[in-house]
Amino acid sequence: MVADKIGHTAISDIVAANLPRRKRKQGILVILGIGAILTAFLMLFILVSSLFFSGYHAFTQTHAEIDVFVDPEVIDANKLPRGNFRELLTNALIEIFPEVESRSEKTELYRMLSHGTQFQLRDMIVSDLSVIGTTVTMKVPLSDPFDQLNKGLIDRKTPEEQRRVNNQQISQFDRLSATGVISAPFNWNLLTNPDSRFPELAGLRGALIGSFWALLICFLLSFPVGIGAAIYLEEFAPKNRISDLIEVSINNLAAVPSVVFGLLALAVFIGWFGMPRSAPFVGGMTLALMTMPTVIIAARAAMKSIPNSIREAALGVGASRQQVVFGHVLPLAMPGILTGTIIGLAQALGETAPLLLIGMNAFITSAPAGPFDSSTALPTQIFIWADSPERGFVSRTSAAILVLLGFLIAMNSLAIFLRRQFERNW
Repeated sequence: MVADKIGHTAISDIVAANLPRRKRKQGILVILGIGAILTAFLMLFILVSSLFFSGYHAFTQTHAEIDVFVDPEVIDANKLPRGNFRELLTNALIEIFPEVESRSEKTELYRMLSHGTQFQLRDMIVSDLSVIGTTVTMKVPLSDPFDQLNKGLIDRKTPEEQRRVNNQQISQFDRLSATGVISAPFNWNLLTNPDSRFPELAGLRGALIGSFWALLICFLLSFPVGIGAAIYLEEFAPKNRISDLIEVSINNLAAVPSVVFGLLALAVFIGWFGMPRSAPFVGGMTLALMTMPTVIIAARAAMKSIPNSIREAALGVGASRQQVVFGHVLPLAMPGILTGTIIGLAQALGETAPLLLIGMNAFITSAPAGPFDSSTALPTQIFIWADSPERGFVSRTSAAILVLLGFLIAMNSLAIFLRRQFERNW
């Protein structure tokens, strides 16, 4: 009895002696964990802030309000939509800068306006022929050099030969700005215009529609096939070497680099089947191949989380195996299945390599009308703009990345909402 007491006291002394060291190690572990989390948030903050400060300029566009006289001697209503609309705009600028006389000076003056201004004027006249012979007030975008000048992205102190605008053009812009006709409203064209070679006219409409079609095709293919495969493997397939091989293969497919799926689509869909290049339908099929293993794994994990007591209770009251799966297991597992599917689609939305290999990086100046029309996607549009030598595309590249991140955050938020809304704790 005394020996047990002495032994217990000795053990207590050892534990008490080791307690400070254990607490110290636990404190170090907690500090390392907090440090890792803070480092991750810091890196995320640096990434988002750098994108914001380099891309927020693209969300505004410099405009000028000018009065244009639609001269009937220049524009013939019988020849529309043809006409020298550029001359009308040049004459409107000469009214503001009457000292401009030579042809070269007039050409330089017209470059203040965006290349698409003449088409904006053309569409206005074609839609309303009554404006011929009258003066119309137009709010038109300025070209990219003057847009950057207004936003302070061009340093006026830089030597003239190293600037995109010379001293005379800066003086003319300042005179125009002093009249109060310069404004910088929100750039809706960034979301509503298709791609263009001119930065002030380039937008993401074609890429947004192309991504929509590609993700829709991806969902329609990967979701039913992935759910069907998961149901069979988890609820009906016999446990043998073949099913084990299939399970290992699915897990390996989920880890295959996306560029491999792009090569497969290039060889099979385009090479063998002759499907059109740069079509969202082919892009959606490619993304479906990449997303399907993720959907299968997520669906199987969701069905495994359902307690066996649910299956046994349903079987006990006479339900068939099929009724158990589709009437009890699948509805209870659907929140987890939807969460995994949305996360898989969000991953597919940001993929670039497979879409590049099937040609969805072509220069397309119109939005696709259907899934078989040529188009780009958000990640490939970012790649195209990042590779452009034009200075104005730098901010638009960052802005497009912010738009893509916004969609990814929205899709992941939807996944979290669905899980919290429908999840049950057992």
